[in-house]
Amino acid sequence: MRTIAVVGASLAGVRAAQELRAQGYAGRLVVVGAEAHQPYDRPPLSKDVLLGKATRAEIALLDDGEVARLSAEMWLGVRAERLVPPAGALVLSTGSELPVDGVVIATGGVARRLPGARGIRGVHVLRTLDDALALRADLLAGATRVAVVGGGFVGAEVASSCHALGVPVTVIEALPVPLSRVLGERIGAVCADLHTDHGVDLRCGVSVAGLVSVPDGAGGRRVTAVELSDGGRVDADVVVVGVGMRPATEWLAGSGIAVDDGVLCDAGCVTRLPNVVAAGDVARYQADATGRRVRHEHWSNAAATPATAVRNLLAGRTVARHAADGYVWSEQYGVRIQFAGQVDPTGEVRFVDGAPADRRFVATYHRDGAVVGVLAFDSPRLFTKLRRQLAAIHAR
Repeated sequence: MRTIAVVGASLAGVRAAQELRAQGYAGRLVVVGAEAHQPYDRPPLSKDVLLGKATRAEIALLDDGEVARLSAEMWLGVRAERLVPPAGALVLSTGSELPVDGVVIATGGVARRLPGARGIRGVHVLRTLDDALALRADLLAGATRVAVVGGGFVGAEVASSCHALGVPVTVIEALPVPLSRVLGERIGAVCADLHTDHGVDLRCGVSVAGLVSVPDGAGGRRVTAVELSDGGRVDADVVVVGVGMRPATEWLAGSGIAVDDGVLCDAGCVTRLPNVVAAGDVARYQADATGRRVRHEHWSNAAATPATAVRNLLAGRTVARHAADGYVWSEQYGVRIQFAGQVDPTGEVRFVDGAPADRRFVATYHRDGAVVGVLAFDSPRLFTKLRRQLAAIHAR
């Protein structure tokens, strides 16, 4: 291959570029990134960046020396608009075309927004560095009350950061128990207690019915409250929407690449075109022999999938499969939460060390008598040990 393009300059894209060089690719390498910023890490956005503890340089994924060693062309502030089948060229937002022999799709996703919220000042999402900086500026400009819509990992981390900044917070969660789909109801209830431990107002089992706004004096409008599906109302001059993301795949229309809640891939992250692979949040790959496909939106997935995707791209066929261990982590109110494996909603949860009331414990998830997952609150050493044991069991 003479030219390979990596579309997406976040973690999965950067790791793909690094893997291409590490696995022996010596041709032209072009990284296309829609954001003008140098590639950066996203997990700090809801924590250290929002709190003002991390600078742009400190969250950078590559320093100048690493960029030079990659010998890659970094086309930043440029979007891929179309992939010309059979993956022969990329049409770019600049109007130019880039001839390519191989493509790594690592475009990630776009934050979901509330209907009718666009253009209302004070309403934020948190997906990019610019999002984080805009939210921080609003919080420091005299915010008196924050409403966080969505009690998942991002929403909980934002609520935690707002609390640390001294701004009262209400979390609005549609599920009866936050994070129950990810961690199960029993652990989700402990996560709910973390909010209330710190005086955060947690509203579960309700959704947003609408936003209340008033003229801002500059020809626009400013949010003042969130109306709830149960008839309630939450006053807020800052609203943060953390209700997930949608995969960034619109630009693939007409390319011959199958798309359905992500880029459809085989177990090796290869699309129906062997010279096109996908990695990170956007890849929806086959997880087992049944053909079941999964898509993970976690840092560890974005870090791990590029190695497999690149190996298969360079081989011209699927010679390796990606095997995820489901590892995720979150930091909320000073507590580090770590999880690996699977959650069985009908399975048993056993607390093997510590207790939920102490907010420091390790729990294991069981299905049919076997351990399928492990979770820890502020117990990294034992978690790491059990995670390794779990991986060894499933590798047999």
